[in-house]
Amino acid sequence: MPTILIKSATIVNENKQYVADVLVKDGFIERIDKNIETKADQEINAEGLYLFPGCIDDQVHFREPGLTYKADIHSESRAAVAGGITSFMEMPNTVPNTLTQELLEQKYEIGSRNSLANYSFFMGASNDNLDEVLRTDINNVCGIKVFMGSSTGNMLVDNPVTLEQLFAQAPMLIATHCEDEATIRSNLNHYKQLLGENISVKLHPKIRSEEACYLSSSMAVELAKKHNTRLHILHISTEKETHLFDNTTPLKDKRITAEACIHHLWFSDKDYDTKGNFIKWNPAVKKASDRDGILKAVLDGHIDVIATDHAPHTLEEKELPYLQAPSGGPLVQHALPAMLELHHQGKITLEQIAEKMAHNVAICFQIEKRGYIREGYWADLVLVDLDNPWQVTKDNLLYKCKWSPFEGTAFQSKITHTIVSGNLAYSDGSLNEGNSGKRMAFDRAK
Repeated sequence: MPTILIKSATIVNENKQYVADVLVKDGFIERIDKNIETKADQEINAEGLYLFPGCIDDQVHFREPGLTYKADIHSESRAAVAGGITSFMEMPNTVPNTLTQELLEQKYEIGSRNSLANYSFFMGASNDNLDEVLRTDINNVCGIKVFMGSSTGNMLVDNPVTLEQLFAQAPMLIATHCEDEATIRSNLNHYKQLLGENISVKLHPKIRSEEACYLSSSMAVELAKKHNTRLHILHISTEKETHLFDNTTPLKDKRITAEACIHHLWFSDKDYDTKGNFIKWNPAVKKASDRDGILKAVLDGHIDVIATDHAPHTLEEKELPYLQAPSGGPLVQHALPAMLELHHQGKITLEQIAEKMAHNVAICFQIEKRGYIREGYWADLVLVDLDNPWQVTKDNLLYKCKWSPFEGTAFQSKITHTIVSGNLAYSDGSLNEGNSGKRMAFDRAK
């Protein structure tokens, strides 16, 4: 593996900024110092550039196996690396659903062959696979995914006895999608009676409502408190839900944590007028006050991490009428640029971006030797030019689905280099097509 020397970067790490050199050797950060004179196989002049720890995305849907006409691990990991995401955790609602240990390991085999980014895969829970869930290796798998609201796929866990057992017996972190199914069905039936099949996407946040989210999230929190479960609630979409979480306990000691996603931090219900189904996600993009409340919760520590919920569908699928169009969209290539844009708007600091997109994900999931720029840690690094404007167009999209809700958006910051486990995976617009990603390990006590 070639050695890499990064010269004169402004390092953004652990709530500090400082200029230093970084030497990468055998996959790891060997040295961080003011002036490293060692010869290296590759040298990067990073003067004027900002060096971040690689982003760790704790929620993606890369659609492999079974849905590879939408996306696959190779295509989407390429887009992630170009977007500064060096590690991802992928969800189990593929085809077949990842509900057995054998199917889970098959996904790891695909990742080992095809992923440019580091990877982990969630074990899926259903109403009747508790025994399989309990066999999950806590040090080799990121977590257990429980759909407490139905989304793409058919993995809804709605049996109260099963939920009770999962929360009581799960040996590791449970990540939940929280929307109350009965409330959603009632809302949908209400609008169908009023409008028939002619329902506008503008009603999506009314159908998948604040009430649906809060009922389910509060139920998950209640179960976790009852059983002392390690709970992580995904994609918080309402300001009301943010008050379910604690911001006084140190993150490493929290038993209940939460995630915000890029689309809920960027878009509001006003954007349905122009974006339509392209911002149709579950949970729904809601009011501007929800968007602002979620950002406030990110900044004050009620919400711990920022992720994408990258979930691509084809353009043809998204152009269907509202009731037929699936929810979800691609985001990994543009998540870090979007957050850097919020920095330019004065809404978040660079240090907070590093914290919420790298450090805190590593803490929440107890990831081994990733998420920080530290000697002895894996070299997952991203160089950013904060003053290099560009525009998202179809021509520069790397997603297999070839569309983005950010098309036409101008970003001020550009990712120039991405290093994954010590490999220069992306440099000035070019991808190294080798499978540089490694399986993530987790440092969890037995």
